[in-house]
Amino acid sequence: MTARREFFQDIYRNRAEQFDRLVAREDRQGNLFAALNDIHPLHGATVLEFGAGTGRVTRLLSVAVGRVFAFDIEAAMLRRARCAMRESGMTNWHLALGDNGRMPAASACADLAIEGWSFAHVIGWHPQDWLARTDLMLAEMERVLKPGGTAVLIETMGTGQGQPCAPSASLSKLYDHWQEKHGFAHRWIRTDYQFASPQEADELMRFFFGDDLANECLDGKRVIVPECTGIWWKRRAMDQ
Repeated sequence: MTARREFFQDIYRNRAEQFDRLVAREDRQGNLFAALNDIHPLHGATVLEFGAGTGRVTRLLSVAVGRVFAFDIEAAMLRRARCAMRESGMTNWHLALGDNGRMPAASACADLAIEGWSFAHVIGWHPQDWLARTDLMLAEMERVLKPGGTAVLIETMGTGQGQPCAPSASLSKLYDHWQEKHGFAHRWIRTDYQFASPQEADELMRFFFGDDLANECLDGKRVIVPECTGIWWKRRAMDQ
């Protein structure tokens, strides 16, 4: 197991509440919901979510969609997601354990298949066979989609910067693979973080992004940190 995988697994298994506090601070202008609704109208849609984590995207979608079925491989993340969804007052959701490459869901069951900040982990977690695993996850997305449904991928295009750029050469290669081999369209949006205080900004940036990026982004007084987010999407053909 790589050191990077161990780092993230420790967070996802043991620090889910702190992680949820961090992601709740992102997208202060609400750009993500508008972009997703533009790509695929959300009203009344049946959604299957891959790698739901603590339910950040689940919460966002639940206010508009008909039903959202959200899956994650880490039980601790789902426990936090369940608490958050109950607190939201929404009832049109279902959370369960599920691997991105083998969803416990029927074929052609969803209008929208979506992942947020999950698929890109394949680079650091499985450096030897990330390409094959990527293709498997995308095939699984296509399997669960109804004809005419839409697959959506959401991943970072840079923390602490105002213009989009893949944070590493390996992520750039992954994103190119989605577009060049699989034919995904692409756009980007700003999803800046807004923290409650400089102290909170330092705590949450540092625990997840590490000292180097935290030191680069924070000057002791900042509560807003720029973030660029990429969105990739592809519609399943009607005749499939």
